[in-house]
Amino acid sequence: MRNIILITSKEIKTYFASPMAYIVGGMFLGLTWLFFNTSIVPGESNPITESNVRGYLEPTTLLFIIFSPLITMRLFSEEEKLGTLELLLTSPVKDWEIVMGKYLASTVILISTLLCTFFYVILISIYSTPDFGPLLSAYLGIILYGIATLGVGVFASSLSSNQIVSAVVGIVILLLLSFLDSLGAMIDGIPSTIFNEIALNYHYGDFTKGVIDIRNIVYYLSTASVFLFFTIVILQMRRWR
Repeated sequence: MRNIILITSKEIKTYFASPMAYIVGGMFLGLTWLFFNTSIVPGESNPITESNVRGYLEPTTLLFIIFSPLITMRLFSEEEKLGTLELLLTSPVKDWEIVMGKYLASTVILISTLLCTFFYVILISIYSTPDFGPLLSAYLGIILYGIATLGVGVFASSLSSNQIVSAVVGIVILLLLSFLDSLGAMIDGIPSTIFNEIALNYHYGDFTKGVIDIRNIVYYLSTASVFLFFTIVILQMRRWR
């Protein structure tokens, strides 16, 4: 546990010491502010409610297709490029501790960025009396969605020493996972069910309705776990080269 905490701390410090953190974070917050503004159409017949926040959160899931690979692309790619990955692999640290440390660092960064968007909830609370149940469930869903995409991003980072290549691979995988439900809607039967169950977007809708289904939580956590396991396998293959 101590090794994981040390790696997590080191990665967080490295990330916030880079201008990339503020560029990517600024772009994310700027786009969510745009989504929030376009979701509000105030008026007597259309008051500002919690649905405005939920309305901005739904398109925000698409941002993770780019945001997550960008904040994870350097985790292993930079280590390999600088030659420090070999030192890390030969140190008295287990592969799963390395992966979890880096993954937890990216999770802290993602949640910290999302917390900044809670400002929109405060605005709505000032001008209306929202139902916080659906709001909190929507935020839980977006965090779980982000956690799953980070797992994909960490895996993509372990595949190449080039950060751009890692980011592109992560984006491609997330695009496939995000829109499989669209493909599932075009067909019938068991294949349709399979595509829907694998798709990231398919499991997010319930959260925006205030419904917390344990199956959706398990799906997102399982998706992250599977890709983190793949990452550990990649590191073990490199250790024994």
